[in-house]
Amino acid sequence: MTQLALELPDHIFSALRLPPAEFAREMRIAAAVQWYAERRISQEKACEIADLSRAQFIDELRQRKVPAIQLTADELDAELTDD
Repeated sequence: MTQLALELPDHIFSALRLPPAEFAREMRIAAAVQWYAERRISQEKACEIADLSRAQFIDELRQRKVPAIQLTADELDAELTDD
């Protein structure tokens, strides 16, 4: 497994009032949610990045008001009419 090291000023952690470990966890989840919302990654990959189960990730999406289903109306119509 690859590890990333970020250098952040100590005062950054006070922005979310989280200790460094919780701040790092929040960064992973926030990045996964954002990239999923941008349709850059799949829900499966987002779960991996966030280190959450599918149910936990969907709950994070709900809390952050991000749709869990990313089909447009046209894509949904195509899915429903394909035989």
